[in-house]
Amino acid sequence: MKTRATVSSKRAAGFTMIELLVGSTVMLVAVLGALFIYARSNKVSVEQQMVTEVQNDVRASMFFITRDLRMAGAGLPEEFAGYFLEGQDNEDQGVEVWPDRVQLMGNIEDPLNLSIRNYQGSSVVLDIEDFSFEQYSYPDAYYANKYVLVLPNPQSGCRAGQARVVTHVTHNAGGMNEKFNFSPGLAPGVNPPGGLSGTCLSPNDYDGGQISFINVKEYWLDVTGNYPGLTAGVNGYIGGGEGGVLYVTHNGVHFPLARNIENFQVEYNGDMDNDQLLDGWMPWQNAWTLPQIARIQHVRTWVLGRTAQAFTSVGGTPPGAIHVYRRPALSNSPAAAADDRHKRYILESTSNVRNMSLNLYNLGQR
Repeated sequence: MKTRATVSSKRAAGFTMIELLVGSTVMLVAVLGALFIYARSNKVSVEQQMVTEVQNDVRASMFFITRDLRMAGAGLPEEFAGYFLEGQDNEDQGVEVWPDRVQLMGNIEDPLNLSIRNYQGSSVVLDIEDFSFEQYSYPDAYYANKYVLVLPNPQSGCRAGQARVVTHVTHNAGGMNEKFNFSPGLAPGVNPPGGLSGTCLSPNDYDGGQISFINVKEYWLDVTGNYPGLTAGVNGYIGGGEGGVLYVTHNGVHFPLARNIENFQVEYNGDMDNDQLLDGWMPWQNAWTLPQIARIQHVRTWVLGRTAQAFTSVGGTPPGAIHVYRRPALSNSPAAAADDRHKRYILESTSNVRNMSLNLYNLGQR
C-alpha cells in the first residue's frame, strides 16, 4: 500500500523580512520621539531650576539689604545722623557693569546704649555709670570679643568715634565700679561711614558720651571675582574668578549673600536743600555734606539676577521682552547693547530709614 506525502495547509509561524523592517522602523521612531520629548522637558526643567535659583538669590539678598537699611542709625544719637549712611555710585571694576555700594552703621543686632562716666580717649578701660550692666540681661562673658562704638558727648562738638573690641567687663557685686576693657587700638577693618573714625583731642569730650554694640555693614557686588586688594579665602572673600557674588562686609568680615547677581544699584531721597520738601531720587553724590546726608529719608535699591547659563530653549531671535533676555538699564547704569539669552529677574525696594526720618515725620511732610 502506497502512502502520499501531505502538504500542510498553513505556513510555519514567523515574520517576513519586510515585516521586521517595518516594525523596527516604527519602534525606532517611537523611541526617538520619547527621547526627544525627554530631552526637551529635561532642558526646560534645568532652565526653570536656574530661574528659581536666581529668584531665591535676589529675594534673599534684598531681604537683608532692606532690613539693615531700615535699621541704619539704630541706637545712635541723632546728632551723628550724617554718619549713618555712605554710598558709592557706579564703582568701576574694569567691566561693563558698574555696581553701587552702600555702607551703613547702627546698633542693629543686639541693643546696648550705655552712658560713659569716664574715658581717656585712647585708654583700654572705659568707666560707665553704676548699675548700667544691670539694664541688660547679658552675662559678663557675652561682652567678650564684641565690637562697640565709643561716641563723644554730642554737646562737646567733637565728631570722632572709636570702634573697639571688648576683651572683658568688670564690676563689683551690686553694680558698682562697672568698666569695659578693650584690646589695644581700634577694631581692625572696621571703618564707620563718613570718616567718623578717630579720637577727640580732649578726653573730657567722652564724658557723658555713649557706648553701644556696633554693626558697620557694607553691601557691594563683586563683578569679576578678582576684586583689587582682596585675597581669596581671607576674611570670607571667595575670589578665584567667581564673579556675580553680592557681599555684605560686616565689621571687616566679608559674607557672601547671593550668587548669580549681575547688578546692584542704589538711589537716595531726602530734603537735601532743607526746604521741608523731598528733593526726589538721585544716585549718591560725593559733594553731599554731612548735614545733607543726615536729611536722607528713603533709600531705593535694585538687585538684578541673571541665570548662570544662556537659555538654549530660546531658538532663533529671542522674544520681544528684551528686559528678560538683555541686561536692562537701572538707575544711571546703562543697559546692554544686545540680547544674550540669559534670563533675568529684578527686584526693586524702597526702604524708609526710620532713624533718619524723625524730623520729616514731625513736620508732617511726605
